[in-house]
Amino acid sequence: MTRRQELLLGLLGTTVAFGICEAVARAGIVRRSYLPPASEVLVRAARLAGDPAFLDGIGVTLRAWVLGLGLACALAVPLGLLLGAVPVMEAAARAVIEFLRPLPSVALIPLVSLLLGSGTQTEVTLIAYASLWPVLFNTVYGLGETDPLARDTLRAFGFGRLAVLLRVELPATAPFIAAGVRISAAVALILAVATEILSGFGQGLGIFIAQAQTGTDGTRDVLAGVVWAGGLGLVINGVLVGAERRLFAWTQEPRPASGKSERGGP
Repeated sequence: MTRRQELLLGLLGTTVAFGICEAVARAGIVRRSYLPPASEVLVRAARLAGDPAFLDGIGVTLRAWVLGLGLACALAVPLGLLLGAVPVMEAAARAVIEFLRPLPSVALIPLVSLLLGSGTQTEVTLIAYASLWPVLFNTVYGLGETDPLARDTLRAFGFGRLAVLLRVELPATAPFIAAGVRISAAVALILAVATEILSGFGQGLGIFIAQAQTGTDGTRDVLAGVVWAGGLGLVINGVLVGAERRLFAWTQEPRPASGKSERGGP
């Protein structure tokens, strides 16, 4: 499937979903206080683009997202390379990692708030914790998928462990790390908005959503904030996917179907 076909199908799916929501609301199947027409929500979301206070809140959320995701990558990539390169350390750390990984980040908000107080530090810490795991596991997995022939060839020519890591293992692991960063980017945005919603004060997109619930048109404003959150996630994912395709174009090359030779024979 070409990119143009993917884009057309995505637009078709969005249009169908929009039409269903609009028809359900206009027909009175669901009360407008629960589900306002999709057109009204989109109009409200568009008007928010001209609200300086709302845009400042978007900036606060994105700043926490960048700091948290950057901190997670700075910790996860070196740690993943270390665990992937030293099996003994991976075996020793596996029990601790498997204990910490399932802990929901949202459940840690009271504890982190008690230790760090309410503010950017708490938000960044929670984002970093949640975003750490996809990058970490993708780094370890990618390092394990390195071509052993290329690694052994450099060692045979006298290259040291650091040279093998920089020349072979890290370039081979880079596409896996990029995929982990893309997954973590979505997780980080979710945590940024969720932390702000649960805190209930300050600035940010989540704060706008939390405070909009008490307004006259609360549901419409909440959904408009959700549209902005989804739009930000869509843009971020699109940028990261485009960067992956440009930086690691060889990973997008089609492979011959299984069970058939490259010449097309059976």
